Amino acid sequence: MTFRVMLRMEIEPGKEADFERAWHEGTDAVTGHPANVGQSLSRAAGEESTYYIVSDWLDEPRFREFENSPAHLEHRSTLHPFRKNGSFHTMELVTHIDGEAAGRAR
Repeated sequence: MTFRVMLRMEIEPGKEADFERAWHEGTDAVTGHPANVGQSLSRAAGEESTYYIVSDWLDEPRFREFENSPAHLEHRSTLHPFRKNGSFHTMELVTHIDGEAAGRAR
């Protein structure tokens, strides 16, 4: 069962582009972990400084292993200077059904 992590991050106004660049430059710290299925960065509609980072993992124990790894701690430290506020949520994906446009969406 997929384990999903969602971070909501409020970024200091005016630092959005730098945050996006730092996030993108550090993605290998997450996606390079053998238990990571993928991740995404989204900006809240109408809220220029609010972002959501979603990552999927094979299971919770392997995510927790990653969470305490030096690679994660380093990546997190590069994003911290941009962060004004935020929250962290975990969940188990119960089911996923692709929509008609799934193959064309990317």
